[in-house]
Amino acid sequence: MKITEARVILSSPGRNFATLKITTDTGLTGLGDATLNGREKAVVAYLEEHVIPWLLGQDAERIEHVWQSLYKGAYWRRGPVTMTAIAAVDMALWDIKAKQAGLPLYQLLGGASRTGVTVYGHANGKSIDDCLSEVENYVAMGYQAVRLQCAIPGLDKAYGVAKGKLYYEPAERGLPPMETWSTPEYLDFIPELFAQARKQFGPHLKLLHDVHHRLTPQEAAALGKSLEPFRLGWLEDPTPADNPESFRLIRQHTTTPIATGEVLNHLQDFRVLVSEQLIDYVRTSVQRCGGLTHMRQIALFADAFQVRTGCHGATDLSPVTMGVALHFGLWVPNFGLQEYMRHNEETDAMFPHAYTFADGMLHPGEAPGHGVELDESMASEYPYQAASLPVAQLRDGTAWSW
Repeated sequence: MKITEARVILSSPGRNFATLKITTDTGLTGLGDATLNGREKAVVAYLEEHVIPWLLGQDAERIEHVWQSLYKGAYWRRGPVTMTAIAAVDMALWDIKAKQAGLPLYQLLGGASRTGVTVYGHANGKSIDDCLSEVENYVAMGYQAVRLQCAIPGLDKAYGVAKGKLYYEPAERGLPPMETWSTPEYLDFIPELFAQARKQFGPHLKLLHDVHHRLTPQEAAALGKSLEPFRLGWLEDPTPADNPESFRLIRQHTTTPIATGEVLNHLQDFRVLVSEQLIDYVRTSVQRCGGLTHMRQIALFADAFQVRTGCHGATDLSPVTMGVALHFGLWVPNFGLQEYMRHNEETDAMFPHAYTFADGMLHPGEAPGHGVELDESMASEYPYQAASLPVAQLRDGTAWSW
């Protein structure tokens, strides 16, 4: 089964998506997600200039061979642009293989390990009361796990606080917006948020929080220690993951579970973090780490050290990635949680999908393939618009991790 066409479709139904569509000589097609938030066109250029010319004429059934050829053949390995491009190809080829078999993708992986994929929602607000009101809404919808983000008194903006309800999109049109950060105010405030949340919602609701790489290891250790009485499900990205050894200090000082890795894209990035059991959840995704082929390797490596998956699932990943992630999550033996940040109505309409939500879980559905398609005529109505993620600085103007 030869690949006869591969092309990238750019669209922006409220935010930018890059979708790779591969067509074979049998007429079967597959979709992959090539979106890299704020850097979409870098991946598009990589695909169009370097990947697609090589893909044409390749055997679509040789998924492992294609993956290894794109990874090893580039010489300049890894990195977000390369691994996102490879992921798009990999997702599309798995979609084709499952359609060829007439089976939902999870059946090709070995079948279901659970009845559904437990997901968490994003509760946020401009005050603690607002945030807890949103937690209440998620609980009413059946969620068993909720991430809490709240505006910090004294700071004009805060990561994770949406302009509206349910949908959070940090990228803005044009050049990167600037946000101010102050660690002391943050460290003083966050324990109170979780004290009130635990008091209101009791001991069993899984509560999560994302630091978003902003603390030093010592500061992260102090935060984790201060949050121990409230038994978080996890503390996400407490410090930049560039230096995995820095997580040793955090682990030495707190028993709060740690999740990290949404910006990491290769098994080697997780080797120290996982083998030394410095984290509890791997946060990369099929789209960030080169696709399903490599995500399986990372997950099974993590399983050997009792580390579970907690895959990234924000709106900067299209429904194509969510579909593949749910097939992966239904199968993977060491599943933990799946992030589920809901897309807007336009995106859901543009990407018809088989996955459904009920009782705090998503199920990928039984459609052959990964179960997500693209309405190309609708996509043409939402042209690409340049957008950027924010950047952060301290009060004295020092550049900081956003």
